[in-house]
Amino acid sequence: MKRVRINAGKVGLVFKNGDYLKVLTQGTYWLGFNQRVLIYDLTMTFQAPIALDILLQDKALVSLLDVVEVKDNELVLVYENGLFKTILVAGRYAYWKGLIEREFVRADLSKIYITEKIDKALFSNYELSKYIRTFEVATYEKAVLLVDDVYTKTLTGGTYRFWRNDTTIKIAKADMRQLQLEIAGQELLTKDKAGIRINFYTQYKVTDIEKALLDNKDYEKQLYISMQLVLRAYVGAYTLDELLERKDNIAEAVFEDVKASAKTLGVTVLNCGIRDVILTGEMKEIMNQVLIAQKRAQANVITRREETASTRSLLNTAKLMEDNTMLYKLKEMEYVEKIAEKIGEITVSGNGNMVAQLKAIFSGN
Repeated sequence: MKRVRINAGKVGLVFKNGDYLKVLTQGTYWLGFNQRVLIYDLTMTFQAPIALDILLQDKALVSLLDVVEVKDNELVLVYENGLFKTILVAGRYAYWKGLIEREFVRADLSKIYITEKIDKALFSNYELSKYIRTFEVATYEKAVLLVDDVYTKTLTGGTYRFWRNDTTIKIAKADMRQLQLEIAGQELLTKDKAGIRINFYTQYKVTDIEKALLDNKDYEKQLYISMQLVLRAYVGAYTLDELLERKDNIAEAVFEDVKASAKTLGVTVLNCGIRDVILTGEMKEIMNQVLIAQKRAQANVITRREETASTRSLLNTAKLMEDNTMLYKLKEMEYVEKIAEKIGEITVSGNGNMVAQLKAIFSGN
């Protein structure tokens, strides 16, 4: 005989010749020949020394255990005294009852949505994150959710998590802010075969994300090509001079044409404009020569206009002096004064009219 003491917080399993006999709780017991006892701590996970199915035939032992069955495509989250402890995958697990209050949260991995009551803080836990797919949608974005390549719903800004399983989950995102698309350095020919390069821009917004992402492939590229073709058509209908004069009109016409095609892409075009018209090397030189010739012609016109006005003024003055002797004499004195300013010394006699003498001197008589 052997005396055995089971203390508080402990449990003993009695075996005889390797066969399970019974369970012992707190107290003092006597063991017979060939009997031995295995003592377990109630705070620890129960590790069965023999097949658990054999032990569970004892109802007394069953009443002391929490037995958790985890199926395929399932997870069980274990909480001890309200705190997350571990994750159980497929299998059978046993925990002692009594000292620790445990909670078991079962999750079905065969579905895609996480509907179980799980604290968000646990999603970053490595043990759990292995079984979760995470997608981020920015505040300024929207996204379409595709489950097995079938559109399910539209997502707004936020973090979305799904169970990781054989179901295919994809999201396609679009920026919902005002965007700008530029056609830079587009080489085009005008109606008069002048080669030019145009920098064109358009501002737009995605207004129908389902149409943009589901009904169209690469909606931005399609919008770019649509603008390019419309711009090419309009530029080819104008000569170079007309194009330079009507840049704003052409941009408005392109805007009106692109709006309709953009709508089928789920996009709303807000405005368009020609930022630059760049001439090629030879064309630039020719235009500079034309501009210089035009400016010279304008300068000649202005010069001739001034000469004509000056001649007309002299003619009017001559007519006035012909009719007015006093005006003629005043004009003579004016010229005498101008000439005298350039002469250092003039000697005249005291006899006779001084003005007449000066006149005689300057006239060479």
